[in-house]
Amino acid sequence: MGLSIAASPVQVLCKGILFDMDGILISSLGSVERSWTKWARMRGIDAEKTIQIAHGRRSVETIAMLQPDLDPNEETALLERMEMDDTDGVAVLPGVQALLKSLPKDRWTVVTSATGPLARVRLGFVGVPMPEEIVTADMVSEGKPHPAPYLAGAKLLGLAPEECAVFEDSESGAMAGRAAGCTVIATPFSHPIEALSAAHYLVPDLAAVSATVVADRDAIALRFAPLAV
Repeated sequence: MGLSIAASPVQVLCKGILFDMDGILISSLGSVERSWTKWARMRGIDAEKTIQIAHGRRSVETIAMLQPDLDPNEETALLERMEMDDTDGVAVLPGVQALLKSLPKDRWTVVTSATGPLARVRLGFVGVPMPEEIVTADMVSEGKPHPAPYLAGAKLLGLAPEECAVFEDSESGAMAGRAAGCTVIATPFSHPIEALSAAHYLVPDLAAVSATVVADRDAIALRFAPLAV
């Protein structure tokens, strides 16, 4: 399925923004896939299938799906150590720093399927500024595609979900944002376009997005030319 930039830019008004981490703010795909491959081989299961299931989900839920006979918390701790030790190729993605600098600090946060320690290690490694509070895998009882993470993110900002825009790159994340009632803007970083049908809009990356504070409407205007499928 071919992609092109739509002729007409669009504007999305929101009061807060919820960013996924991997594939939106940073690229850690190599680290993630190497760590999951190593874990899968240790446990004698198919690495390719494991990676496919793992993207965008909490590790504890992926492990419970793949190896229900193992303790998911112990396995998650093992996997977390692997990922924290592997920073090769971890980098900030295009447009991230400029977009974050244009946003009021109290109007955005991170909603990730990574654990708290892993998220802070990765964001710190690439120099992405971190809000004081973020939503991580260990803060919710159900992960993406359940809406719980994005409902928690909106609550953290003191906003209703429908007042928030979500940036995602995974199928489960787009589904979670949509189910929460947020406006979902997705990038095809880790998933094919066909898997991102839950998103309202598609953009190449955050470099395609600009943000302006609209003071008289207590809002943020996001402007971009969406990808046309």
